Amino acid sequence: MMAFINSFSHSYDWMSQLLLKLPINWTIVAQTLKQTDLVGDVQKSFAHFVATGQIWALLTGLIIGYLFRAMTTY
Repeated sequence: MMAFINSFSHSYDWMSQLLLKLPINWTIVAQTLKQTDLVGDVQKSFAHFVATGQIWALLTGLIIGYLFRAMTTY
């Protein structure tokens, strides 16, 4: 079992050594930068939540859940 676990640690050693020797500009190849608008995204998501009627399902579930809990506890 220990030999199996040690085989993983050896593979990470050569991989980390390889990554440390790469030029710095290789680290940003897979990244794309874009401006984010957090408040705008939240407003858009909430408008979609209301427009699709999911708000009514949420409110109905909360009311029914509260009533069920109230009836089953003593």
